[in-house]
Amino acid sequence: MTFEIPEEYKMLKDLVAKFVDHELIPLEKSVLEREAAGGPASLTDEQLDPLYAQCKELGLWGLDVPEEVGGANLPALALAGVNEEVGRTATPFTFPPDSPNLHMLLAVANEDQRRKYLDPYAEGKTRSAIIISEPGAGGDPAGMQTRAVKDGDHWVINGTKIWISNMSHADWGIAMAVTDPEKGSRGGITAFLIDKDTPGFSIAREIPMIGGARTYEVVFDECRVHNDQVLGEGGQGFAPMQLRLTVRRLQMGAWCVGIARRALDMMCEHVPNRVTFGAPLSERQAIQWWIAEAATKIHACRLMVLDAAMKQDQGKDVRTEASMVKVYGTEMAAEVVDQAMQAFGAMGVTKELPLHLMAQNVRLMRVYEGPSEVHRMVIARRTLAGQR
Repeated sequence: MTFEIPEEYKMLKDLVAKFVDHELIPLEKSVLEREAAGGPASLTDEQLDPLYAQCKELGLWGLDVPEEVGGANLPALALAGVNEEVGRTATPFTFPPDSPNLHMLLAVANEDQRRKYLDPYAEGKTRSAIIISEPGAGGDPAGMQTRAVKDGDHWVINGTKIWISNMSHADWGIAMAVTDPEKGSRGGITAFLIDKDTPGFSIAREIPMIGGARTYEVVFDECRVHNDQVLGEGGQGFAPMQLRLTVRRLQMGAWCVGIARRALDMMCEHVPNRVTFGAPLSERQAIQWWIAEAATKIHACRLMVLDAAMKQDQGKDVRTEASMVKVYGTEMAAEVVDQAMQAFGAMGVTKELPLHLMAQNVRLMRVYEGPSEVHRMVIARRTLAGQR
């Protein structure tokens, strides 16, 4: 297998790198100030609107959206480079639309659902959320308690979901509910398309997270949705959900490469200029080893991401590789950022540098889209069964 990247993908990566350097990194100061004041680490609509306009002008919109709805239909290999560059900044930004939900819709949405949800989503006219996690269930879908009961042409949904990202801005969401308790995650979980204004569906509270992030608790209370809102086949919501999670996990791996690169670059720029006990930090063996280890692990993680992306583009099952990428990438980036903070000393743990946001974002990544412990369990189970 070769890792030779097509020239057009390299050019795209360079374009995104310039966008990050010239547009996103300069916005970090305002993001850091907003988070330090107790607000969300996010961009305002006034900051986002010109960025979105530039994305359309530069062709950085709908990168993995099908061509028939105005997208570039880029493969995972091309997107790996895009996401690596975006990972270099603490300014939270995603080239619209956020792709994981898009892939779930592409896999199983019918024609009516594509017109109502997929097309406007791909065009950037609507936003979405994924509504899976529950109090007490965590990364175990078998513990899901939200129920959907058939009532004629409708389903009645009751339950509570938590840790839902993007819910405050979403126009609709993909919600998972148990429709056959006996089958559970093996044929008893169904995906539903839920409009935000559906009666019986409400946001119960906003939950501040580390890194200035926000998640939400949502409640289904006798929420009635028509059978037309079932996404895919009844009872088969888990398989397309796994596809969606795999896309996100590879994306996270690429982000981690970018995060670690930025931390390493900051460290390499700083340590020759910081003198302690009569010598620059760059002459200390401990610092040199940190840098060597970081460079090596970043290289390894990038190869892991590219390998998984190439296999996914070939139509192969990369769930195991995606789990490996998520575990290795998040722990690698956490280590590199932590060492960069240490190299900067007291300045490294202030809220004036982006390192603290990078560290907290990586810490969040070790929990969402499946905690590291669950991924290790899955990797071990498949390896023991000879599925690798």
